[in-house]
Amino acid sequence: MPTAKTRTRTQPRKPAPRKPAVWKLRLYVAGQTPKSIRAFANLKVLCEERLKGRYQIEVIDLLEHPHMARGDQIVAVPTLEIKLPQSVQRIIGDLSNTDRVLVGLALQQVG
Repeated sequence: MPTAKTRTRTQPRKPAPRKPAVWKLRLYVAGQTPKSIRAFANLKVLCEERLKGRYQIEVIDLLEHPHMARGDQIVAVPTLEIKLPQSVQRIIGDLSNTDRVLVGLALQQVG
């Protein structure tokens, strides 16, 4: 007697979230304060080490564009905004805590 093959129906796998080809980073500052300058310098070094040729940094000076603070819900400066495929991350401060920035960029696991 022939046996019927049993078929199991599998659900398609959800693809793992991919890291963007180009990282779009927006740094909000309020003028050329020492903290703002340090934040930009720290971000630039980190990007050159980890994302060489795969990042864009846009600096928004809220003294020149104050309306963007309200529209983008920025409550402190400097603030780094990271647009990821599934979400937006924000990191406040001078970005000197490299581990925290790497976690925010999804380049390092929490731990």
